[in-house]
Amino acid sequence: MSAPTAVGLRHELSFYTDAASLLAVAVPFVQEGLAAGEPVLVAAPAPRLALLRAALGPAADTVGWADMGEAGRNPGRIIPWVLQAFADRHPGRRVRVIGEPIWAGRSVEEYPACAQHEAAINGALADRAMTVLCPYDAGRLEPGVLAEARCTHPTLVERGGRRRVAGYAPAEVTARHNRPLPAPDGPVSVLRYTLDTLPEVRRFVAGHASAGGLDADRVADLQIAVTELATNSVAHAAGSGTLRFWLTDRHVVCEVHDDGRLSDPLAGRLAPGHDGIGGRGLVIVHALCDLVRVHTGVAGTTVRLHLRRGDTA
Repeated sequence: MSAPTAVGLRHELSFYTDAASLLAVAVPFVQEGLAAGEPVLVAAPAPRLALLRAALGPAADTVGWADMGEAGRNPGRIIPWVLQAFADRHPGRRVRVIGEPIWAGRSVEEYPACAQHEAAINGALADRAMTVLCPYDAGRLEPGVLAEARCTHPTLVERGGRRRVAGYAPAEVTARHNRPLPAPDGPVSVLRYTLDTLPEVRRFVAGHASAGGLDADRVADLQIAVTELATNSVAHAAGSGTLRFWLTDRHVVCEVHDDGRLSDPLAGRLAPGHDGIGGRGLVIVHALCDLVRVHTGVAGTTVRLHLRRGDTA
């Protein structure tokens, strides 16, 4: 395999169908990084972490590990709080990451946010000295997911080498998933807010979230997230917005809509200190919620927040 360049992002894709084909690419990737003196992080679902730890033997103790089922539960957390955070812990050094953000078992609701995350990496981390390898389970993921993976990664890694991916078009993936969000299935509570009624937003969220099964800490998280969005509406949109609340089998869902348009696809994708002022609120929202979906267009912007019911993680 060719050596990575000294600067800039390399965002790479590999396909596997079983443990052997995953290890055939992932183990050399880690070993090459360690041999080059690069800090290495493996961020994957727990079963793959165990597999790779066992395959690496004693070298596993020199590698960083992150359970993507938790650290990447919300795909919007992965760039700022996993990838960027790891690079920031090693200033002046090239770092190497295995990151598996999409796996069989991700829900239909989660997938669009995952695909947009993969597309966003290319711009958000373009100037970072990082090599990020994303394994995809070709035996279990849908063909459409595998096809979109080729659109968001410029390089395909296979046993024996690397090659450029035909059809690389991350902006098209971002646009393809910027579509109106599906209508709620069930009763919806609605609050229209303005600057004068912002305090009512917190009370509205607290009452409905508590009744929906969130504990006090998670109610507070949701209050902070919704208040960030509502304050943004007042400051940057027409001074008002609409808050909707409903329950699903798994989630408490809050949705904020205003007539502003989110023009920066990387808003909220970078941790504070590297982000523009307008994106800081969304960074906080992503950090606090289990899933964040966004749709923006000529009719305004909708941000939908999901927190798992009965879950304190």
